This record gives sequence, C-alpha cells and structure tokens, in this order.
Amino acid sequence: MGLKFLYRSAFIFSLLGMLLLVLDFGFDKSPKIQQIFIGFYFVVIILGIVTVLVRYLKSHTHIKRSVLIFDGVGIFITLTILYAHFLDVKGHVSLLYNDNWVKFAIIITFIREFSERHINIKRTVVNPAQLFILSFLGIIGLGVLLLMLPNATHNGISFLNALFTSTSAVCVTGLIVVDTGSYFTIFGQTVILCLIQAGGIGILTVASYFGYFFKGGATYENQLTLNDLTGVGKLGEVFSTLRRILLITFSIEFVTALLIFFSFENSVFNTLFERFFFSVFHAISAFCNAGFSTLPNNLYEEEFRSNYALQSVILIAFVLGGLGFPIVVNIIKYLKYFFIIKLFYVTGKQQIHKPWVLNINSRITLVTTIALTTVATVLFYINEYDNVLAGHRGIGKFVTALFGAATPRTAGFNTIDMGALHFSTLMMIFLLMWVGASPASTGGGIKTNTFAIATLNFLSLARGKSKIEVFRREIADISVRRAFAIIALSLVVIGSGIILLSIFDAQKSLLSLAFECFSAYSTVGLSIGITAQLSEMGKFVIILIMFIGRVSMLTFLIAVFKKARHQNYQYPKEEIIIN
Repeated sequence: MGLKFLYRSAFIFSLLGMLLLVLDFGFDKSPKIQQIFIGFYFVVIILGIVTVLVRYLKSHTHIKRSVLIFDGVGIFITLTILYAHFLDVKGHVSLLYNDNWVKFAIIITFIREFSERHINIKRTVVNPAQLFILSFLGIIGLGVLLLMLPNATHNGISFLNALFTSTSAVCVTGLIVVDTGSYFTIFGQTVILCLIQAGGIGILTVASYFGYFFKGGATYENQLTLNDLTGVGKLGEVFSTLRRILLITFSIEFVTALLIFFSFENSVFNTLFERFFFSVFHAISAFCNAGFSTLPNNLYEEEFRSNYALQSVILIAFVLGGLGFPIVVNIIKYLKYFFIIKLFYVTGKQQIHKPWVLNINSRITLVTTIALTTVATVLFYINEYDNVLAGHRGIGKFVTALFGAATPRTAGFNTIDMGALHFSTLMMIFLLMWVGASPASTGGGIKTNTFAIATLNFLSLARGKSKIEVFRREIADISVRRAFAIIALSLVVIGSGIILLSIFDAQKSLLSLAFECFSAYSTVGLSIGITAQLSEMGKFVIILIMFIGRVSMLTFLIAVFKKARHQNYQYPKEEIIIN
C-alpha cells in the first residue's frame, strides 16, 4: 500500500510539474512566483529520483540493460542540474545554472513516471479507429490551449486561428492563417514543432513504446490494438516495429538538421541559436511532410530560393517521410541484404538466396513514386521553363523543377511563386496533391498504392482479365475494394468542401477554393494565397477537411459503424449493368 502511494504520488507530482511548466513558459511571472515554481520543481525531481531508486530496490524481475542505462544517465544529469542550480556556490558548472535545465529534468521525470502507468485499452469500449481519432483530437485540443497562452504569440490569437494552426500542425498540413515566424514567439513555434512531431509519428506510437521500454511488455489486448493501428501484421513484431519507426524518424531528422545547419553561410542568421532552431524546425517539418516554415514566404524567400543544397536536403527528407515507415524499413532491410550479397561475392563465400526481400508493397510504392515524380518533373520543367523557372540557371532549373514536382505530394514547401504558375501546371498539381504520399507515412492523399491499384484495375479490365496481377502476385479483392472506397470517399469530401466554400466565400474564384480543398484533404499545405482571407466558416470547413484528410474518411466510417459479424452463408452472385 505504501509503495503504491509513493508511485501514485510521484506520477501526480510529475504531472503537476508539467502543468506548472506550461504555465511557466506561457505566462510572465514575478521573481517571487518564479522561485515558488523552482521550489516545486525541486520537490518533483527529488521525489522522482527516490521513486526510481525504490523501484530498483523492490524489483523482483530482471531489468533490461537499456532501462538501467536510461535511468543511470537520467539520474546523473538530474543530480548535476540540481547541484548546479542549488549547491554550486562557486559556479563550477555555471553552464547548467539555468531554469530551463531544471525544466528539462521535470520532463525526464514525467516521461519516466508516465511510462510506469498501466493503461489498458479495452477493445470492447473503444475500437482502434476510434482511439486513433480521439488521440488526434486530444493533441489538437492541447495545441489550441498552448497556442492561446499569452507568451505563445506576440499580440494574442483568436480561438479559431489557434484551432486552425493546431489542426494544420497535428495533421501535418502546413496551411496557415498567420505567419508562423513573425506571429508566434519561440515558445509558440516550439509548440507548433511538437504538434508536428506528435502528429507525424503519432502520439500513441511514442506513448506505447515508452511504456513497453520501461515495463518490458504490454497486455495482449494493447498489443492487438497497436497491431491494428500500425498495420504490422505479426503481433510479435509490434514493439520492434515501433522501435524502428522512432529510430528511423529521429535519425533522419537529426541528419537532416545537421545538413540544413551547414548549408548556409554565417551571414544568413544573426545568432547561432536562430540557425540551430531554423535547422531543427525545418528538419522535423520536412520529414513529417508538414510544410511549415518560419520564413514569411516559405522557401521562396530571396536568400533561400537559390540555395539548392538546402532544397535538396529538404527534398530527400520529405520524400523519405512520404514513402512510409514500413517501406523505409523494408528498403533498409533490402540494402543490408544487397551489400551482404556483394560482400560474400567478393570474398568468394556462398550466401543463401532470400526471395522477396523487397516485398510487394515496397515495389508498388517505389515504382509509383518514381513514375509520378519523373513525369511531373519533366512536365514542370518544360511547362515552366520560361515562367517561374526563368530566374534559375543550369542545375538550379532542374532542382527547382524536381522540388516543385515532388512537394505537391503532401510536403507543402514551395520555392516558387505559386500564383504565377501556368494553369496547366496547376492542374497537374491538383492530381499530384490528390494522389499524395504512400501508406503508413507522414503524408496524406489517397496514397500511391491506391492510385496504382486503380490504374492496374482498369488496365486489367481493358485486357479482359478478371483479376489484378503485378510482380507475379495477385492483388487481394479486399485491397481493390478499399482502394475504390478511399477514392470515392475522397471525392465526396473534397467535393463537399468546394461546395461549402463556394457558399461561405462566394467572392473567391472556384480555382483557388478547389486548390485549397485539395491541399487541405491531402495535407499538402500549398495555397494560391487565400487561406488567411477565408471567412470564419470557410476556415472551419478547411479545419474539418484537414482533419478528415489526416485520419481518412474510411477510418471515420469504421469508427462510427459497428463491425458486422462474419456470416457463414453466401448469396448468389449477380452482375450489375455499369456501362
């Protein structure tokens, strides 16, 4: 009873510490109030350390080495911060004498205590689709509260604009109604960055893996739910897949941030912190396909539109993010196998051949992605050669054309003047936005595999075949049905959005309204410049479309309708007149 009380108290205090942390950053305080906050932080940190030590003393199970390392490093850092802040009179570690380090220790304490909580997901109460939707709604709601704090903006923000920005960030869309760089403070921009990261990889992914990491396991019911959410297929691989997702995400974002940091000259930014924050912000925004930028005109700013090294780095990051986590994992597995084969060939040793290392999903995704990007780049280059590409020379034209062809598939960054594009180019961008990224990725749209299946289906029908075959495999009927359901539902949502916007914002052109709806549904973030000028109802319509586009209309229907029981009978089949 005493231990349970200690553990519960530690979690409650760490939660209160996080709430105070939000208030600390969000409001201006007097020095006296600040000292009270610091005192409470001290209590939380000490209680957290004591609780961790007690767990080790009372534990009767084997503790993983990784957990021991995490706790050891965490306690060492925390004690060092406490020493620097409260006991280091002579200033031996003055670098750590900063309130922000204490706040960092609070975050570590909360993560540790939250991960020890036993959260059981009852599938009879809430199904995976409902849980997925609720998690996004929860993050959006929290984002609204944080963005409306006084210190998040320079001059305050309305509830609707905060809701729009939070939804756009969590749904990794990138549409904005206020300028991110000038309207929000560093705290506000950090909130947006955290919302992008949480929306990109999913808050359930992070929370579930941390819980598994510290406890070493999860309930069977939780594993089933996470298996449905991640689409892993094998129950035993759920947490190893979650680990790979987090590792790939943070590794790519880290490398991208480094490359962005060194792609500038020193004169571009006033301080080292500005350069560091810009690099981290755009690395996360790029990999998560969010399209948010701290620049007023995105990457079309004069000092950035000709930085082809920066554009190439961001391009690679959002393409990798748009491929999807399972595809990236499978590509890494294939590359590892390929190089091992080459190594064994050079050394003269025999290596056992493994068929289908690159699976059917990866093959379809890669072929479709490469085909769409190649065709779009060539058309963009030819169509805009003497228009928006006129100011670029040589390799610059190609990089800008490639960037302009790849970004509509949910990335949302722009290095050109969108309003100056030819009408035919805009029509191509409509198609690219609608197709979007790949399944299980950070992007939106109907997805490349859906587009591929639809294309293969009408080719099969034209050739008089009754089944869809590709790469010596037959596509399952359920995949075909899902693909056409997604296509039909996407057109319903986008069409409804255009009709509603034409009612609420009748003065805007149909082209600009349609562009906004396609961009919102596919979580792209590109705009012809009317987002901020939309009416309140128009903004609300876009918010709904962004949310539906991120979680998908099919997920909504699965969440609403009760799952039908399998019936052991079959009615006679009849053909319906279609054409």
